[in-house]
Amino acid sequence: MTAALGDTPRETPRETLSIVILGLSITSSWGNGHATTYRALVKALTGRGHEVLFLEADRPWYAAQRDLPEPPFCRTALYQDLDELRDRFATEVAAADLVIVGSFVPDGVEVGRWAIDTARGVTAFYDIDTPVTLAKLERGDMEYLSPDLIPRYDIYLSFTGGPTLQRLERRYGSPMARALYCSVDPEHYFPEPSEARWDLGYLGTHSDDRQPTVDGLLVQPARHWKDGRFVVAGPRYPDTIEWPPNVERIEHLPPDLHRGFYNAQRFTLNVTRADMIAAGWAPSVRLFEAAACGTPIISDWWPGLDSLFEPGLEIIIAIDRASVLEVLRGMTDHHRRTLGARARDRILASHTAAHRAAELEALVSEARAAVSTT
Repeated sequence: MTAALGDTPRETPRETLSIVILGLSITSSWGNGHATTYRALVKALTGRGHEVLFLEADRPWYAAQRDLPEPPFCRTALYQDLDELRDRFATEVAAADLVIVGSFVPDGVEVGRWAIDTARGVTAFYDIDTPVTLAKLERGDMEYLSPDLIPRYDIYLSFTGGPTLQRLERRYGSPMARALYCSVDPEHYFPEPSEARWDLGYLGTHSDDRQPTVDGLLVQPARHWKDGRFVVAGPRYPDTIEWPPNVERIEHLPPDLHRGFYNAQRFTLNVTRADMIAAGWAPSVRLFEAAACGTPIISDWWPGLDSLFEPGLEIIIAIDRASVLEVLRGMTDHHRRTLGARARDRILASHTAAHRAAELEALVSEARAAVSTT
């Protein structure tokens, strides 16, 4: 159950599945990491012969920032509210082999109850935010999931592996909690010749719990190395932050520019949210994207990271400003390129979207077998 991050999926006999996914967004990557995850996974599922319908609540903040309004690899439909969802899509949800409800879906508890009651196939909750979700439940916050729903989903698909999976089964009663980590589409993320515009960059939406680490591992090095070139890309950073002159700010970077962004950095920074660090075994999609581009990664530490990358050989672990500056100013280009190439090899061997699609197929078969024996 606590699958290692580097496990390679076992190929299983394939049947064509009809899949309905109710997710936060696939049409807009603005301010969320869900869209790139869904795009990679759905594209891989379709490439393996499955039929996917993605249902997304129409929200104005995404409507104004739709960088993929009509994904070419699946059928996508928008709905205004729960009543419209029920009226328009009950038949398709009932007929689907697999129905997935994602974390942070608006009215997620009501959507989940309706999906479970309507579906005749396998039902799954796909938690792209597992430690955040569990912390919310501990506080009695049931924004998109309630404790009573967890045992009713056939599968709890979690971005976080390790001990969290046992917690979901033993404490919350999930009949089957399994890791379905994020992944990368290697057709979109790969090395390409590019002049290094920045010595160190970071891509991520602002969050209060990440900002101290961003400050310690990027802003402070920039203040102490005035000749260095730095960049922070992502929305929602407050105007009160005083960025040094050598830190460039990019408010929003759509996914089609991510590859160029990574390839223009000598190193990229990975910073993990506090809940993810506490849970461990919770890799960010940015890790996979950067590694697939062959861009060397400097990261904070969390349990399970060493089952994904080998520290020192495939990733650099930094603890403070001095350790970052030592790498930026002291590592040779040959060492830097070798480190990035090793990380890329690891990702392509185990963490592409095709790996995740094959894993999902196997999990559906496992859930069906479990249901048939009860």
